[in-house]
Amino acid sequence: MEIWNDIWNAISVPNESLMSILLFFACIAESTVTMYFILVILNPKPAPTMREKILFVAINTFLSHFVISMWIPQPFNYFTNYILIITFSCILFKAPLLKSAAALIADLVAVTLATVAILKPYLNVLNITSEQLTTIPMYRGFYMILVFSLVFLCGFIIKHSHPSLNLRFWKAIDARNKRIIFINLLAGITVIIIQSMIIFYYIDRLPSLSLFLSFVAFILYFGISIYSLTRVFKLISTTQRLESTEEYNHTLRILHDNLRSFKHDFDNIITTIDGYIKTEDMEGLKKYHLQLVDDCQRVNNYYILNPDVVNNNGIYNLLTKKYYEAESRGIRVKITFLLDLNSLHMKIYDFAKILGILTDNAIEASAECDEKIIHMTFRSEPDSGRQLLIIQNTYADKKIDTEKIYTKGISDKEGHMGLGLWEIRKLIKKIPNINLKTSADGQFFTQQLEIYPL
Repeated sequence: MEIWNDIWNAISVPNESLMSILLFFACIAESTVTMYFILVILNPKPAPTMREKILFVAINTFLSHFVISMWIPQPFNYFTNYILIITFSCILFKAPLLKSAAALIADLVAVTLATVAILKPYLNVLNITSEQLTTIPMYRGFYMILVFSLVFLCGFIIKHSHPSLNLRFWKAIDARNKRIIFINLLAGITVIIIQSMIIFYYIDRLPSLSLFLSFVAFILYFGISIYSLTRVFKLISTTQRLESTEEYNHTLRILHDNLRSFKHDFDNIITTIDGYIKTEDMEGLKKYHLQLVDDCQRVNNYYILNPDVVNNNGIYNLLTKKYYEAESRGIRVKITFLLDLNSLHMKIYDFAKILGILTDNAIEASAECDEKIIHMTFRSEPDSGRQLLIIQNTYADKKIDTEKIYTKGISDKEGHMGLGLWEIRKLIKKIPNINLKTSADGQFFTQQLEIYPL
């Protein structure tokens, strides 16, 4: 019986030692719930391993409990802790910076709402002050259990009601809008920290009306912010569609002109072929056929340069611009597109970066040749699931070193710093499921990007 009395006395009165132990376990619980909520919002692909999750909780708990809280004064310790959480999300879960910040904001909003919903009734029911709540282990422990449980429940509801939050347009946001959104997120974190401190430390002194108005203002702020972000995403999506439509209209105009020209010349083409056949001039017929195939291939390319075929607005715009650039420099381009970009096994951002660099290099190299040719193939292998981007181009330097070209600063092009292929090599090392094979024969220099299923 004495043991129970000792335990009760330890947890029902201010106890600094026991409170330190309680706060340590509370840090573990808070880090775990925060990680769960952030992962629900991020929905990373591939899903993080158990080791990465444990590492996130362990590092965040150690830093927040033993380093930040002891060495950094309030409220700067909160800012430091949240910056570290965003950093760990980017590193361990491979999430973009803005996306990680948005996920943390969602978690903090849930925590603040749970605090507002629970704290005042909790103090009133137990008839205690905020000072007693912060110093007595029993009150503090049970309060934290309620808050963490409610935040976890919010995350659970979000996960099962909307398991895949679609944030794909974040990659398409330009630098200016990214800065604006990031500043807005930082302002949001600041508002949450100040709001939480006011509520937690002064709630027993605040009138109910002031608390209610503060809560309404908090909800309005984040409601307007979320609405603004949604409008930004819609604007980006609309801009992308307009750019694709403009490119497609341009392609359709060229296709229409080529078809009219081809139809107009059809009788002449048949007559010319008939002349070669009657005179049995097979060499002449072969040369004429090659020229005819070039025209047919150009028409075929215009059919392929269609947003329904190249089913990603960003890649479609990139591909059409590179095609027109190559054509303006007298380069014959053949495009084969048999790939569903919606099921690509890598980020579109990284794919576009690699495609842009390889295409630029192919245009530069083939433009220096007498025979200017580029073949571009996009396809997938149904059996293995492997996806391929193959770019072949004619080239002048037959002694090219296929390893040396990836060294930083190596470039044969005047005015170029030789950073493109070096950047690709860095991406290859960073992304585990892709590989780039480089080869050269007597006619074509070939770059084959291999993308394997995750």
